[in-house]
Amino acid sequence: MAKPAFDTLRALAIASQALGFILIITLETLMGDAARPWQGWTLAAMVVAALWIALVRLYRRNKARKAMARRLGDDEGVD
Repeated sequence: MAKPAFDTLRALAIASQALGFILIITLETLMGDAARPWQGWTLAAMVVAALWIALVRLYRRNKARKAMARRLGDDEGVD
């Protein structure tokens, strides 16, 4: 099975991490030491987003694997 030219989940992961780091740096610049709790919440949101994307990727991979196994099973029964 060929890989798609553009991986939406990979782009979403990169964008969410980049946005999170930009937000963390911006909070530090604007708020100084008062930004620490907000930076923690931002980091937590980044981790949750990364885990969610990993789960979606795993779900899609398993779904494709099951579909391929079904197709191969159907082809074997035709003989």
